Amino acid sequence: MRMKPGRPRLEGYADLFDVPAAGGGFAVTFLGVSSLLFDDGEHAVMTDGFFSRPSLLRVGLGRISPDDGRIDSALARLDHDAPGATDRLRAVVPVHTHFDHVMDSAAVARRTGAELAGGRSAAMVGRGACLPDDRIRVVAPHEPVAYGSFQVTWVQSAHCPPDRYPGAIEEPVVPPAWAAAYRCGEAWSLLVRHSSGRSALVQGSAGYVPGALDGRQADVAYLGVGQLGVLPEDYVRAYWTSTVEAVGAKEVVLTHWDDFFRPLDQPLRALPYAGDDLDVTVRTLRGLADSQSVALRLPTVWRREDPWAALS
Repeated sequence: MRMKPGRPRLEGYADLFDVPAAGGGFAVTFLGVSSLLFDDGEHAVMTDGFFSRPSLLRVGLGRISPDDGRIDSALARLDHDAPGATDRLRAVVPVHTHFDHVMDSAAVARRTGAELAGGRSAAMVGRGACLPDDRIRVVAPHEPVAYGSFQVTWVQSAHCPPDRYPGAIEEPVVPPAWAAAYRCGEAWSLLVRHSSGRSALVQGSAGYVPGALDGRQADVAYLGVGQLGVLPEDYVRAYWTSTVEAVGAKEVVLTHWDDFFRPLDQPLRALPYAGDDLDVTVRTLRGLADSQSVALRLPTVWRREDPWAALS
């Protein structure tokens, strides 16, 4: 653990919180960590759907489980901001199966009627939550799945080093469970395409497989940066090359920078320096983005946004 006290101040990045607001039916809503709601007013898909956000003390010393009150509150807020959003939800798609991504996924699917879609480890979380088998999809890499006007393709990826809970989930996870029960499982790069022509890469963890995304295309990259700020600069550059450059994205929106032990009803704050360094991450990625004429932005939680608007 690093000894540097404190955490980055988000006020220093006010100029980056400038993703264009959604002007029509299509929007992406950032919900903390790597949770994103893609919604066009007719159909919707969600990555992760992690709303419980238990405290660090609880995660470290006790068993954790989905917080029904926090999940219901989050879904109600989504419906308030975009009436019917949860009724439109077709799929909940975890980017991997650590607790800060998958713990609530089955609970959100159960409440909304959506399908839980991912690897075999995600299926084990769904079964532990008693989600019916016909609402659990074990996907095949590179095979797109249509969810109304959206299409999702799973590409095998890797977790950002270090992976504190590596390996697959082999048995159903029945909450409450230790955080270590939520092993990483399959890590994915998600390619999301919409019938309007919008395309996005969702890279939930700052890990990558060299060459895995070569030949793919996405206009926007939602780029996970958790732990990136404490890794060598060579790794950060290789990560950018294997994700943003590989798909040709011209708009990059950073995710997984917020302190996920803090409830969503409180203002977001950056992860502490003890585990990450957003200042280093932004400085390095800004240099790469500027040199390649790529826009680098931070999303505003709960705000319906449309980064594709900046491309036009």
